[in-house]
Amino acid sequence: MATGKDRQKQLAREHYERQQQRRLEREQRNKRMAIIGSTVGVVVVVGGIVASVALLGGGDEPTEAAAEPSAQASTSAPAVAQPKPYDEKTGTCGYVADTGGGQVKDVGMPPEKVDLKPAKKTMTMKTGLGDIVVELDNAKAPCTVNSLQFLAEKDYYDGSKCHRLGNEQFPMLQCGDPTAKADGKSQTDGSGGPGYVLVEENTKGAKYKRGVMAMAKTQAPGSTGSQFFLVYGDIQLDPLYTPVGTITKGLDILDKVNKAGVLAGTADGTGAPKETVEIKDVTIAGKS
Repeated sequence: MATGKDRQKQLAREHYERQQQRRLEREQRNKRMAIIGSTVGVVVVVGGIVASVALLGGGDEPTEAAAEPSAQASTSAPAVAQPKPYDEKTGTCGYVADTGGGQVKDVGMPPEKVDLKPAKKTMTMKTGLGDIVVELDNAKAPCTVNSLQFLAEKDYYDGSKCHRLGNEQFPMLQCGDPTAKADGKSQTDGSGGPGYVLVEENTKGAKYKRGVMAMAKTQAPGSTGSQFFLVYGDIQLDPLYTPVGTITKGLDILDKVNKAGVLAGTADGTGAPKETVEIKDVTIAGKS
């Protein structure tokens, strides 16, 4: 005969399985990068889950904290490896496999060993509309710059299209998904990545103003991948996204793309840009 303790274990296991199924369904349903805002100016650049009901103050699904009583903490899933920040003693960054799902263009994992010199590097994106040049802050975001350089050397970004254009409230162009079609029809644009994730860096006091290049991520910490957004206005964002550099050339291109508008806007007014921005080639070089 089953004891009360056995019954509790069974109920806990069933609860955990239901919770995991709900989580999987949400991730599959919402697996795309987006920029979401509310009428009070709360904006979140997210991927995997389109918007947090806790942050936006609504929705019919409880947060994970509310869904799982603390008494059943022992039934949680095994810990997933987390990326590690730059270690000054070893001069390394900890990149880990992305377990969040989504489409992957696998070119391998960046080398863990990084070099803080030179402090600044130059990233040149050759597009069909001209060059976009960014001064990368290698000293403050070494793991991110190392990842970008690795991907550039692997031709990861070549042939990719910037898939999401913002609006007056959210002036940014989102790029870096090598699988994006950017045709205004694809439901998977924004779900592509390199198959690994890294920590967010340089976020203390971060501001996302005109000319900033920052990395997109999911709501979870340590979920930065290959996608980034180029800011051509000022966005009121919480300092959660790695500001990796400053655009030194090409803001006029972003202004032109913004003026053309979107192919088919979503509920938040963003969408695939009418003016196609295809990245032909990316190079990153050190500055003397």
